Amino acid sequence: MAGFGKWVGGAIGWALGGPIGGILGYQVGLFFTSGIQMNEQGSRGAYQGHGATRGGDFAMALVVLSAAVMNADGKVLKSELEFVKKFFKLNFGDAMADQFLLLLREALKQNVDVRGVAAQIRANMDHPKRLLLLQYLYGIAKSDGNVDKSEIDLIRTIARHLGISAKDITSIEEPFNTGSANPYKVLEISKDCSDSDVKKAYRKLAIKFHPDKIGDLGEGPKKQAKERFLQVQNAYEEIKKTRGFK
Repeated sequence: MAGFGKWVGGAIGWALGGPIGGILGYQVGLFFTSGIQMNEQGSRGAYQGHGATRGGDFAMALVVLSAAVMNADGKVLKSELEFVKKFFKLNFGDAMADQFLLLLREALKQNVDVRGVAAQIRANMDHPKRLLLLQYLYGIAKSDGNVDKSEIDLIRTIARHLGISAKDITSIEEPFNTGSANPYKVLEISKDCSDSDVKKAYRKLAIKFHPDKIGDLGEGPKKQAKERFLQVQNAYEEIKKTRGFK
């Protein structure tokens, strides 16, 4: 735990304050060694504006929102826990993942103030990272092969509080629905739009969801962002093939 404490001291800022800090702060405090102090930014509170979101801030936001989604249907499934565990191992390594799972267990015991947590995230995290958070939450809902309505309803509510548009919500959600994804919904366009509109929509989303937008979070989250980028590319290629344009 001492190693995690040192990591926390340098990798978490704003998430140590506000609603997220209120949920996880005590447990995180146990990870600190006696000589390690909470960094100044994290001690100030929730709403500092769009400062730097560190890897630890992103992870703590994930932990709290994961707990909210996993509790939405009244039962926590093994498949959901495995999905979260796999994600944290991929992004932070085995040792850090184990500590984040301890934080998740703590968060699962609490009634998460979704609106307050989302407001804190929106005030401190830039838009591309919030989009990545949403993608991850849909992954939890789909982890057992079925998408529970109560979980989806909560994720949509979280997304709105995060300041994500209805079009972006539909676009990100579509690949997680049962059956083949509708490429037009993924590209946020109607089926009767022109070929030129298809190309414009693709270029716009390719920029919006480019993995480099969240590159400062590290290689793990960047890999997750690439999945979304590929969803956009695949939707575009499918429409091109169907319509026969280049």
